[in-house]
Amino acid sequence: MAWYGSGGWDYYPPYMSTAQKKAHGVLALAKLLKKSKRTAEPVVIAHRKRQFATTFWGKAWSDNLERYADLANRLPRGRAYLRNGSVLDLSIAGGQVEAYVAGSALYRVTIGIAPLAKMRWRRVITRCTGRIGSLVGLLRGELSDDVLAVLTHAKDGLFPEPREMTLDCSCPDSATVCKHVAAVLYGVGIRLDARPELFFLLRQVDQAELLSSATTATVSRARLAVGKRIADHRLSAVFGIELEDVPPVRAGRTSRRGQRRPSRVSDRGR
Repeated sequence: MAWYGSGGWDYYPPYMSTAQKKAHGVLALAKLLKKSKRTAEPVVIAHRKRQFATTFWGKAWSDNLERYADLANRLPRGRAYLRNGSVLDLSIAGGQVEAYVAGSALYRVTIGIAPLAKMRWRRVITRCTGRIGSLVGLLRGELSDDVLAVLTHAKDGLFPEPREMTLDCSCPDSATVCKHVAAVLYGVGIRLDARPELFFLLRQVDQAELLSSATTATVSRARLAVGKRIADHRLSAVFGIELEDVPPVRAGRTSRRGQRRPSRVSDRGR
């Protein structure tokens, strides 16, 4: 974008290397965060692979973004910014991502995520009932293919559609998905690699509810079995009798004419 001087000539600001932009951005960010006494949380890539995220939740987040053409066409613009460490700060709260990205200036990026619809959330829980073993397994993505398919379904899963997101950047680029927003969107996936529980905070649902509801069937069966044993014990106490397991009666063989023959009884011990 052109910059305009007092004489009306178009000119661009002096060239700044990536390192210089980051240095200026770090200083500007330190001043902003000084009042809140908060430490910056930059997005750091520990590898050079094409796909930034490495875990289930991080990959699923990025894959979900790339399935939508309107986003996928703009996302590559942010790859270089993310790789060179220009996302100086990224924080996730309930339904919102806030980040600061170093460019020609320090730009603020805000991404809003609508809460997951209640009916959609209940459908996810119903379809996962009895299929999730533990909270650790859920956060690690160590789940069956059927459960993973439910969680990542484009329409009925947990991940947001473009219409559920609001994107804003303080840079002068008029595009909805500028390179700074694109870098932050990918940065969220990297953050979920380290802290997958933040995904549920972002979607404003409780992962514990998903786990407890998903294991209800197993718990109910266990309680039913315990209740039966307690009932047998109380019955013995009330009537003063010992309840014993009755062995199954062996059915006699059927003769050729259709008449049942009595089972043979051993003569031993008579």
